[in-house]
Amino acid sequence: MAGAEAANGRNKYAVLDPSDEPEGRRRPSAWERRSKERFVLACAIFASLNAILLGYDVGVMSGAIIYIQKDLHITEFQEEILVGCLSVVSLLGSLSGGRTSDAIGRKWTMALGAIVFQAGAAIMTFAPSFTVLMIGRLLAGVGIGFGAMVSAVYIAEISPAAARGTLTSLPEICINLGILLGYVSNYAFSGLSEHINWRIMLGVGILPSVFIGFALFVIPESPRWLMMEKRVPEARAVLLQISESEAEVEERIAEIEEAANLLKSTKSEDKAVWMELLNPSPAVRRMLYAGCGIQMFQQITGIDATVYYSPTIFRDAGIKSDQELLAATVAVGFTKTVFILVAIFLIDKVGRKPLLYVSTIGMTMCLFVLGIALTLQKHAMGLISPRIGIDLAVFAVCGNVAFFSIGMGPICWVLSSEIFPLRLRAQASALGQVGGRVSSGLVSMSFLSMARIISVAGMFFVFAVISTVSVAFVYFCVPETKGKTLEQIEMMFEDGKEWRGSEIELEDTQHLIQSSKKSVSLG
Repeated sequence: MAGAEAANGRNKYAVLDPSDEPEGRRRPSAWERRSKERFVLACAIFASLNAILLGYDVGVMSGAIIYIQKDLHITEFQEEILVGCLSVVSLLGSLSGGRTSDAIGRKWTMALGAIVFQAGAAIMTFAPSFTVLMIGRLLAGVGIGFGAMVSAVYIAEISPAAARGTLTSLPEICINLGILLGYVSNYAFSGLSEHINWRIMLGVGILPSVFIGFALFVIPESPRWLMMEKRVPEARAVLLQISESEAEVEERIAEIEEAANLLKSTKSEDKAVWMELLNPSPAVRRMLYAGCGIQMFQQITGIDATVYYSPTIFRDAGIKSDQELLAATVAVGFTKTVFILVAIFLIDKVGRKPLLYVSTIGMTMCLFVLGIALTLQKHAMGLISPRIGIDLAVFAVCGNVAFFSIGMGPICWVLSSEIFPLRLRAQASALGQVGGRVSSGLVSMSFLSMARIISVAGMFFVFAVISTVSVAFVYFCVPETKGKTLEQIEMMFEDGKEWRGSEIELEDTQHLIQSSKKSVSLG
């Protein structure tokens, strides 16, 4: 019976399983280990493609909105709603995505998200009015919520502990790549007719669906989800593809079974997930503080306002022509994409907290500098030349997105996907996404209105103060999870003393701050 089940698992999953031959528990060769590492990397990359959709939409809308205003004659209020509603409505996708991924699996939830997004993108491309454009925007937001939530969870569940930080950061790389592609698309099509160019800009976002469709035929289902569904032979077949040895497979199966309470029935097994989240134990409460808090601080420090409204910021700094504005945004997108690679190389070597310290402290300094630069341009024209003011503003924006990409950007995804126990992971990650998306939407939908009251410079002084608070949040609420399995992280949160004892000193990150400053100045 077990043999038949294993055979069924192999038919679907074990295409690349070299250790399934009757050779006992032999140690895999170096070639086999590299092959499995490449397979895990390929799965993580394909799962991250959904994030390109989010990034592209964020980047392309910052430029497309210039021409949408001219073509559809929308008001400033409508502009704020159009830009910010995607973040808010994506929470519907995040909330339903957690339950959906528990019901049909991580893999097919990603597929559903991509389909919904592409439907919304197609409607936006051919929208004859603001109302139809909003309908497409709302659909796209739901699809983005699905994909953003489940991608990081899927990657965390297939990744070995030693590489989980790097692999779970891939969605953030894809978001940055998508933003850069959106900025490039804006610049490339800006010379076309105002009735056509923004439609092409939005329509190009449909192309990633081809790669996502191909990915579904390559990546397996999450082994941890399969274990939750009691499909142990299939889970073992997947683990054989992504683990170095059969001994490691058995060890990981035992850890997952223990975490999922598959070996023994307990009262908590029957407890509703949302009831547990609404009435959390001290350990789960600490997880929620860390996971949901980092999501909110990622957004309320103003990163989406910087990306969405970068043309507005640069116009306030003194840049006049639309093409120059879009060219400056390409520089921002390029900087954001390049510096995410710094985090990818360091996250599993240096750890999460040092990079978060570098990120939050660096962002705080750059936000203050940006506020000062915009203030000088408006109220102290005689003190600096207009050109220097523009250069300082561009430098500050690029520095802000660079420091964001070093820590707050990727590590937010990593922590949200790795700190929650298996029984809560999908729904708790979705809850964190809700906090992040609501925060992003509130910032995006109020930025222009608030800037009219306190000025664009005033808004960035506010963001700088919030960023200062985020440094303290990292110190007190975020533990170090480098090198730990998902099950070990759960036990760490259960032990409050060990959780507190995992804090590190700020002095440990001074050399990283200094090297990051040099990198930004060179950029």
